[in-house]
Amino acid sequence: MASEAIKTLVRNKKAHHDYFINETIEAGIELFGTEVKSVRGGRVNLTDAYASVDKGEVFVHGMNISPYEQGNIFNKDPLRPKKLLLHKSEIRRLIGLVAQDGFSLIPLSLYFKGSRVKLALGVAKGKKLYDKREDIARRDSKRSMDRAFKEHNNRF
Repeated sequence: MASEAIKTLVRNKKAHHDYFINETIEAGIELFGTEVKSVRGGRVNLTDAYASVDKGEVFVHGMNISPYEQGNIFNKDPLRPKKLLLHKSEIRRLIGLVAQDGFSLIPLSLYFKGSRVKLALGVAKGKKLYDKREDIARRDSKRSMDRAFKEHNNRF
């Protein structure tokens, strides 16, 4: 079996800044034809998106897929809830994880796996302001150390 090519379309950069990601799950997503064409064009926004479990099904809310420009009556509402395709056992496990205090489902990235659109879903817990400051300080110190090592290595 040949491995399927993965082409990342959109990443939710804000998710890693605002949340601790405990676990990631790959889910299929139910889209209409004109939505897939817009996704292929990269006209997707995941910034304020979140997922919820409702009556044994998982839906992603707030994911904006812009209407396809050449589409007509077949264009759908850009902000409509989109159903995620998961196995029943995965949904049960997600219900158990989300039931814990402070955990939520956050879309991390949207990508093509072969010809199918997939969504990486993260089980996340919100960061406090001081956690964000620690991450920024850690990133800045790593950047300055890397810069110092590079300057040191360039001298020799």
